Amino acid sequence: MIQPTAVLERLCRQAALEAGAAEAAASALADAIVHAELRGRPSVGVAHLFDYLAALESGAIDGMAVPRILVRGAIISCDARGGIPHAGFLQAFDTLLDVAGVHGCAVFMQHNSYTCGELGYFTDRLAEAGLVAFAAANSPALMAVGSSGGRVLGTNPISFAAPTGAQEPFLVDQASSETAFVAVREAAAAGKEIPAGWAVDSRGEPTTDASAALEGSLLPYGGHKGANMALVAEVLAGLAGGLWSVDAPPFTEGSASPEIGMTILAINPRFADAAFPQRLGAHLDRLSRDYQVRIPGRRPEGTAGQGVLEIDSGQFERLQSAAQKNTNRKLGQA
Repeated sequence: MIQPTAVLERLCRQAALEAGAAEAAASALADAIVHAELRGRPSVGVAHLFDYLAALESGAIDGMAVPRILVRGAIISCDARGGIPHAGFLQAFDTLLDVAGVHGCAVFMQHNSYTCGELGYFTDRLAEAGLVAFAAANSPALMAVGSSGGRVLGTNPISFAAPTGAQEPFLVDQASSETAFVAVREAAAAGKEIPAGWAVDSRGEPTTDASAALEGSLLPYGGHKGANMALVAEVLAGLAGGLWSVDAPPFTEGSASPEIGMTILAINPRFADAAFPQRLGAHLDRLSRDYQVRIPGRRPEGTAGQGVLEIDSGQFERLQSAAQKNTNRKLGQA
């Protein structure tokens, strides 16, 4: 079903408030969820919002957490204090821009947060502000690496974004696994099979059974190459102070924070080439026009550019219910 983006953002924000988030956290989370939908990433959009809502209600996310920011040189450290990662990032955003404006680069390092969802949200925001950004984060262990077949690393995403002048930022955002955990979960709920190469079962055997995959482990993309990128993200997340993936509590159950780490490097292109965004935009246009290259970050054709989004009707009804949770409870008690 088609819904205005403003309506979707309002419902996401209200649902987060109903689940126990403070005003700033609810607004930040709603902004990130709508961003994912606009970028054609529904698996980390509204579908993933319900994980955040469940975590807020269980206590795995402290909805009232006030991030603690510390600036030392070009490094901005943030203790999310058990909250969502978006809140600390947005609180430090102007400082990050100021530091990059003075030093030519800035590093944002955050720990003790819930999972990041769409990592491209963070790099895209920086690219829109004129910075070139690279980000890496980890997550609770879901992916098999090595011969054991057991869960060793998270889906540990990386993201890169760069300004392109008048065009939308160039944006790459990808997990190090062949697919997202939420995609397997959705397939299991729908009783659908998953493609070969996505996962192994609990015995470490390849499977196309989505339910068996949930009991087993995801697989890295490209074999050892994807595993290497997952390890790079793990190291950078650990450098920020996050728990290693094997030590992080699962984000889908329980009341303990996964204490995720995230590192973002932001570079001010004016210190190297003030015309870089325009040069990059022209180059990407040429690649798209003359060589039919798909440019990451350019929004899919359709309704997104018209201020509306297409949302699964079942998810939208569930979102409406979550946004009216306390009202519905009071009506039921009347």
